[in-house]
Amino acid sequence: MVEHGDELFTEERLLMSDQALDTYLHQLIAVQETQDSERMMKAVEEVVLRFNEMNEANGYFIETMEREEFADFIDKAARLAGLDIQDEDITEEWREW
Repeated sequence: MVEHGDELFTEERLLMSDQALDTYLHQLIAVQETQDSERMMKAVEEVVLRFNEMNEANGYFIETMEREEFADFIDKAARLAGLDIQDEDITEEWREW
């Protein structure tokens, strides 16, 4: 029996999401020592745009709960890496999901 939502999260979609987030985390780690806010925000933009593309190409699998979790993860990771910005949602500018 397939639970509601399971059809949205295929192994391929999960792998693509993991890869996007791994790339994002590596970008943050690379700029963490310099505390370069501009480069950190560029990493945020890139991961959000990548999720936009994946979501559109894969049947719009990012729904409300996932959207909140992805946005929260992206935000917390950037702030832990040293991003000091007052915006409440750092993904909103680029996010289509």
